[in-house]
Amino acid sequence: MRKIIVTEFITLDGVIEAPGGNETSHPHGGWQFKYSSPETGKYKVDELASVDTLLLGKITYEKFAAYWPNQTGGGFADPINRMPKYVVSRSLQKTEWNNSHILRDVAGDVAALKKSDGGDILVYGSATLVKALLHHDLIDELRLMVFPLSIGGGLRLFDDNLELKKFELKHSRAADNGVLILEYRCS
Repeated sequence: MRKIIVTEFITLDGVIEAPGGNETSHPHGGWQFKYSSPETGKYKVDELASVDTLLLGKITYEKFAAYWPNQTGGGFADPINRMPKYVVSRSLQKTEWNNSHILRDVAGDVAALKKSDGGDILVYGSATLVKALLHHDLIDELRLMVFPLSIGGGLRLFDDNLELKKFELKHSRAADNGVLILEYRCS
C-alpha cells in the first residue's frame, strides 16, 4: 500500500498560512523565505524525489498550477510537472495542468488512491485537505519544518476539534538556520 506523506512549513505557534508570501493576505507572509538554506533546500528536493504522486487541496493546486507549468529544471519543476497530481475538490470542474486528476471524496477516493499501484504520495500545504486526511486516519507520515518564529495568528494545522491523534517520532534534526525538521509516523 502507498503511503501518504504530509509536509508542512509551520511556525512555533502552529501557523502554516502564507509561508511563501502571497498565498493569503497574512501580514507576515513570506516568513519561510527568511530561513532558506542549502540544507533545508536539499531536504525538500530529496523529499520530492522520494515520491511519485502529489495530492493537493484545491487552493494549493490552483497556486501550483498557476506557477509550476511555466518552470523547468532540476529538483522541483521537472518532477512536479511530470508526476501525477490529484486534487481533492467538490467544486473544481476541470484541470489544465499536465497529468492532473480530480478526486471528489476524501474518505473514499483518497483511500482508493492509497490502495492503488505506485509509489508514495506527497501532500504539500493543503490545510483543509490535511485536516480531513487526519480525521479519516489516512496520513502515514507527517513531516514538519518548524521555523523559529511566532507570527501571532493565522491558519493552523491542528484545530480545537478535540480529536486525539498520536504520532511516533521517526527522525529529527536541527538545521544550521534554527529550523527543526521533524518526521512523525501517524499511529
